[in-house]
Amino acid sequence: MNQYQSVQARCLRLLSKAADAASIAPAVESRPLSRGENDLLIEVKAAAVNPSDVKAATGLMPYAVFPRTPGRDYAGVVIDGPEGWTGREVFGSSGDLGIRRDGTHATHLVVEAEAVVEKPKSISWEEAAGIGVPFVTAMEGLRRAGIPKAGETVLVMGVNGKVGQAATQIATWHGARVIGVVRKSEPYEGHSNSHVEVINASATDVASRVRELTDGKGADIVFNTVGDPYFQAAHQSLALRGRQILIAAVDRIVQFNILEFYRGQHTYVGIDTLGLSSVATGAVLRELGPGFASGHLKPFPIKAGAIYPLEQAKAAFMAVAGSSRDRVILRP
Repeated sequence: MNQYQSVQARCLRLLSKAADAASIAPAVESRPLSRGENDLLIEVKAAAVNPSDVKAATGLMPYAVFPRTPGRDYAGVVIDGPEGWTGREVFGSSGDLGIRRDGTHATHLVVEAEAVVEKPKSISWEEAAGIGVPFVTAMEGLRRAGIPKAGETVLVMGVNGKVGQAATQIATWHGARVIGVVRKSEPYEGHSNSHVEVINASATDVASRVRELTDGKGADIVFNTVGDPYFQAAHQSLALRGRQILIAAVDRIVQFNILEFYRGQHTYVGIDTLGLSSVATGAVLRELGPGFASGHLKPFPIKAGAIYPLEQAKAAFMAVAGSSRDRVILRP
């Protein structure tokens, strides 16, 4: 018999794979939850809805289990845990929560103590819940490609997406110069620690403009958040020994000039945060902690209209499926 505190949690449940986003029909159920020896029992104050939550619900992730409680990102208060944990305000994210095991779209969550990060007092519950997947994806990409240094140039394709904004924040925090790429004429919308030059890909040849802006050198890192539509422009924008980070695909297959690749001594880095456990994700978030504490990194602003109760989860999922630029939050 588990000797730890047990609660009746109200959880979203996805009972089976949906044919499409419009067919997602989350039910709210009551389920008993209690922790293991090295786990925390968390009262969830806010949880984000990510595009990956929608994709997993519609069967685009073959390893997603059913039935399950979805949700990868969360912020909340520890109500039971090893000594010294109770009452602490924490947040976190995961590659397996909500996909391969029950996740965060619930009033309560059980997660390993090593997986959580202390929530800064200056950040609201909703803001903390919105940090997760975009910042982990951006940080893991830049960590694997080599954290950019002062004097280096980072080209961010899809700069106004949430991962693009997180990558811009992290790169400028470390002193790098960021050039952003957008599909249509618009300024950079996120926080940055230095000026972000923006290239409108519909009106300008991206690679030529990058060469102009870097005195012919090119970008040390290209963070390609879009995938194949920008693959060629990204490839042609790379400096000698440049690194391209890839996190997404539309059509999956691209033409690839191997000669240019090896002559340019390039590196391609593939990032899939679904492969990171809760504990591994926590380690990535902890690297970002000093940036949030110093104000160099800022959480995404959360709009009141993008916060939903559990009972309106379907509307929240539909907002994300409809490519809402807002961070969509459930408040259990």
